[in-house]
Amino acid sequence: MQTPLLLPGVGSFRDAMEVLQVDTIKEFAASGKPLLGICLGMQLLFEDSDENGFTKGLGLLPGHVRRFSGTNTAGETYKVPHMGWNKLEFVNSSPLLKGLEEDYVYFVHSYYVSAENSEVLLAKANYHEEVSAVVGKDNIFGMQFHPEKSSKLGMALLSNFLKLVDERKALR
Repeated sequence: MQTPLLLPGVGSFRDAMEVLQVDTIKEFAASGKPLLGICLGMQLLFEDSDENGFTKGLGLLPGHVRRFSGTNTAGETYKVPHMGWNKLEFVNSSPLLKGLEEDYVYFVHSYYVSAENSEVLLAKANYHEEVSAVVGKDNIFGMQFHPEKSSKLGMALLSNFLKLVDERKALR
């Protein structure tokens, strides 16, 4: 199996960007090897974030990380952070989603990605805003939710990622 890179996700965007070896991650991504960001790890793949002040991200995917406002269009407040189960809606085909059916996954986050390019959006969910839930382009993938806490669908998504890793290895 080809060795993938996983960017896990708990913490602050700014703090993570301060300690990551950005050049190493960008070189890995440019090599064509599979990269998967989970939760904060997915957010780091994008251009920038508003969390704790404006911070540049890895810029591997187009889009921006924004905080949930906590107020809907009717002026009613809603809970932030978002913690709970939301249903995925598949929007673009990808080997990551192959053979899977839309189902619920578990989110824990206060920030969400506003993807600038709908081609990188593979699945979305709704929590008072459209949440980019699964993203991907070439060898770079991300999941805003925690697949390890997301029952059968989460495990199936991780399994599909590992199949992608094996397929890319076979092509080399």
